[in-house]
Amino acid sequence: MKGWSRRKPRRRAWCCSFAIPPSSPELTSISKSPHKAQPFPKSSVSVPNSPQSAKSGFPIVGRIDPRRILSPGRVSPIDSDPTPSVSQLRSPSFRAPSPPPVADAAALDVKLKLRGKNGGSMVMEVDSEVLEANSEVFAGLIADCKRGGGGATMEVENLGVFSDTIELMFEDDDCITKKLINVGVFRSIDILEVSAGIMFTKGVRCCLKYLEAVPWTEEEEEKLRSLFTRFEFDDATTRDILGRLYLHDSVDFRPNVAQQLVRSITTSEDANARTEMKSLVKGLLCKSSVYEKNHLDLSKEDLFTVCDSCLSSLISLFEEASDTMRPERLITKDTSKPLIERISRQVDNINWLLEIMLDGQVAEDFVDVWARQEKLLKMHDVTSPMIRYELSRVSAILFVAMGTRKLQCPLEARSGLLQAWFGPMLLDFGWLQRCKKGLDMKALEEAMGQTLLTLPLKQQYVLFMEWFRHFSRHGTECPNMGKAFQIWWRRSFLRSSEAVESR
Repeated sequence: MKGWSRRKPRRRAWCCSFAIPPSSPELTSISKSPHKAQPFPKSSVSVPNSPQSAKSGFPIVGRIDPRRILSPGRVSPIDSDPTPSVSQLRSPSFRAPSPPPVADAAALDVKLKLRGKNGGSMVMEVDSEVLEANSEVFAGLIADCKRGGGGATMEVENLGVFSDTIELMFEDDDCITKKLINVGVFRSIDILEVSAGIMFTKGVRCCLKYLEAVPWTEEEEEKLRSLFTRFEFDDATTRDILGRLYLHDSVDFRPNVAQQLVRSITTSEDANARTEMKSLVKGLLCKSSVYEKNHLDLSKEDLFTVCDSCLSSLISLFEEASDTMRPERLITKDTSKPLIERISRQVDNINWLLEIMLDGQVAEDFVDVWARQEKLLKMHDVTSPMIRYELSRVSAILFVAMGTRKLQCPLEARSGLLQAWFGPMLLDFGWLQRCKKGLDMKALEEAMGQTLLTLPLKQQYVLFMEWFRHFSRHGTECPNMGKAFQIWWRRSFLRSSEAVESR
């Protein structure tokens, strides 16, 4: 193939039809070697292509006789004297070497007029033998053309990509790979699509080999995934690429991955690493994640399995704190870090798991689990306030979720939670104010009052009176639920009296 010239390519798909091209000169280029000439008759064919950016990394100088680059709209004869400089013909993304001598025009027997679907065109004259040897599609077309005469007009969606692909037919594998490296992955995927469409086997092989060996952006990955749904390639390299796109093993590791990630985080002892990993994994698992279409399916059972392990560890730590640990367990007691730090870490783990449950709307069962923690409730009464308040951090998450309508659970579960943990929350509120650890105390006060108001009035009476007595003794060390108390008062006395009188 001799050198070629083109206007700025546009993003298009292509098909082709045959007609006699016009015979007017326009741009010129420089060729490398002569090729045998043969006439090209009328025919038609349609081949797929894909859109691509306007820039090409392929050289414009090369294998097409400069006197054979034609363009529609002009009818003056071909001028064989003037030849533009290399700098005029060179693509902005490719530094071409010194141009080779012009080939014998008599060797060029195929006229390809490439016309963009939405405008722009170029005319190329190339060697039919090269096209026949490299493309089964062109071989069939040329065989038909040898029985007639004329040229080929091909309507393409992207002039640049199609021209680049034809240019590669005149190169060896090493040179093709170098040019693919120059143009990058995105352009190479387009060239792969054109090569597959015209059955250019060497081009397909080199594109696949290059694409398998380099990293992809997410946009390039989606482009490849789309291409592989439309074409089938029979090559070992193809299997390697598909191995990066899809799981083919009979055993799917994904069901266990999420549980392994969560368990690794809850057992990590490095605070900074644990914080980073929690943010990362929660982002991948949450329902609003950008990866939701490939959502790691962490089941409720997986979450509760890890959560039970954290609760067991928390119970052991409180046994240690309250001097109630059984003698046989004192031998294996962990003394690598302070007890307060170890307790705080387990509470952080439970609250993190609870946030994932709330996002997945599977947290209602945990309300029952937390309400039945009788061992922790007993040890709360005998443990130092600077440690026991950590338990109320878990209760606070549940109260806020229920008071803000993010967690809905049956009356029995709400009642059990408040009967178990409302009293400890009143005792620990002062410590929670001093050690907030991310808690919004105003939101907690409001949510506690709203949660109490979801109970029957008789149960509200018991809990509100307990709060009133505690608040009168401790003041700001107690949550301020005065607004909710007023609502309960109106519902219990004023409106109840009105209802009795109306009867």
